[in-house]
Amino acid sequence: MFKKICYTLGLAVFFLLVVLSIKNANLSGFIDMVENKTFDLRQTIMVNSGVKKASEDIVIVVVDDASYEYILDNYGEWPLPRDIYAKIVDYIETQSPRIVAFDLMFVKSLKSANQADKALADLFKKYGNVYTAMNLDNQSEDLRTPPKLPEALAVNVKNYSNDVNFDALTFTNCRAIIDDILNYSSNIGFINVSRSDDGILRTMPVFVKYQDKFYPQLALKVGMEYLRQVEGINVDNFEIDANSVLSFGGRNILLQKDGSAILNWYGPAGTYTQIPLYKLIKAVNHEQTDLDYNFHNKIVYFGTTAASLFDIKSVPTDKIYPGVEIQATYVNNLIDNNFISKVERFSTIVISLILAFIIGTIVLRSKSAVYAALVSLGIYFIYVLSAYYVMRFGNVWFEVIYPLIFSMLAFIGTLIVKYLIKSRDFEYQYKLATTDGLTELYNHRYFQEQMLRQVEQAKRYESDFSLIIIDIDHFKNFNDTFGHQSGDAVLRQVALTLKRSVRATDIVCRYGGEEMSIILPNIGKDEAYSTAEKICKRVAEKTYRLSGNRESNVTISLGVATYPYDGSDAAAIIESADKRLYAAKNNGRNQVG
Repeated sequence: MFKKICYTLGLAVFFLLVVLSIKNANLSGFIDMVENKTFDLRQTIMVNSGVKKASEDIVIVVVDDASYEYILDNYGEWPLPRDIYAKIVDYIETQSPRIVAFDLMFVKSLKSANQADKALADLFKKYGNVYTAMNLDNQSEDLRTPPKLPEALAVNVKNYSNDVNFDALTFTNCRAIIDDILNYSSNIGFINVSRSDDGILRTMPVFVKYQDKFYPQLALKVGMEYLRQVEGINVDNFEIDANSVLSFGGRNILLQKDGSAILNWYGPAGTYTQIPLYKLIKAVNHEQTDLDYNFHNKIVYFGTTAASLFDIKSVPTDKIYPGVEIQATYVNNLIDNNFISKVERFSTIVISLILAFIIGTIVLRSKSAVYAALVSLGIYFIYVLSAYYVMRFGNVWFEVIYPLIFSMLAFIGTLIVKYLIKSRDFEYQYKLATTDGLTELYNHRYFQEQMLRQVEQAKRYESDFSLIIIDIDHFKNFNDTFGHQSGDAVLRQVALTLKRSVRATDIVCRYGGEEMSIILPNIGKDEAYSTAEKICKRVAEKTYRLSGNRESNVTISLGVATYPYDGSDAAAIIESADKRLYAAKNNGRNQVG
């Protein structure tokens, strides 16, 4: 018994290794993509069940569609003159917010508004709790000379992990903001993002690298300032330990290989309190006096949500999610110590092998395949449910797709050992006996059997059925011109077109040579003729690939016959369809007879 179990598990692991070794298929990337979708599903379920609550200490002043329209109507252009932001911050600061952060980049001085730029820069001198954003990129030096950033913006990071490298988050150029802000303030963070291969943003950088120095994410700086004010945490140096964990102030962030952190999500777009920017502008300009927003001790983010301003991402809980809310989510994770830790791949493989062993043992000992399948599904379901609750209450991401693959391979492998070898041989022999090897259509023998069967059924139920016989026009000349390999290629492609042009219940066969046939159960004359016309047109419109990277078009002629109008037995129906096929050929081909 033990030998059988070992053999079954060995077979399952062997299958997995074979599958994963097919590099061209990029199966590992596909599995990771599917696993990411399971993360999204778990996050969405948690959000919908109200497990996590967004911090009420975070509010967002948004340039939404209404504010964008207001700005264009009243100022004539975007971006908004920068002194307006200074006036708004002065207004907010009267209520003593903890932090004011701009998820906006004040790039370049506006030549027509130097005083407005100066008013904004003076704002950073005036208040020590105002933060703003910059962005790194890899633009060519032909476009922009990489600027040297002030030393005060960089942070000290010691990386003791062999797994974490910042190659993907290392940049060669920088889009600097206006000099006065750079010179006045160190409250500047970076807003580069990390997306998965499917375009979904699940992680965010903690640090980015530029000119051999580390620079913190804007949300990290904002969150650290919040922790300094509320919990007295003040961190000057950051260390990433051998286990890829960044620890500070009781916060533990497991970093991914690229140096990013996995975010825990609190809801769809609109989760955080949003205040339209135009209402604050009206309040500052004394056009609106009933503004009832309390900014006291709040983290106030400025950002865009208008679709036309292009700061929209896709995240696990929503397809359309503003970048400023991602910043808020990041800060919220820092406040709650709520980042996700993903279990390393080695531990996932060990778990997968344990599940495979349990399922393989059950299948091997079970007399019923149905019972074994139900028990195996139950075991895997319990694991998935456990993985969900561990993420929900422990912020730990246990993978579920690799365990599923191992479990399935163990189940299938054991069934092969017990039950399927003979049945697979039978199926293979049956396929050889009924299928044409070149076109993968049913062969002539199967066609004759089905014609007899259709006549019997039509007589019994007093129903119709139709037959279409098809011939590729001038096929001999085609072979003489392009060669037999090209002819075989055309036969295969025409056969595929036929199969895709009819119902799943229709029977497509190779009649012989370049002739093919389609049996249409329960189809009368008119519908059969219409189907034949459709097939004729599709074949003629398609371009066929030949050997040697050549292409060509072909046409077909078709003959249609219907039981019982064109004959009372199989031979008569075939003869009638055949006559009409030759009528079509004699009338010029590429038509239905």
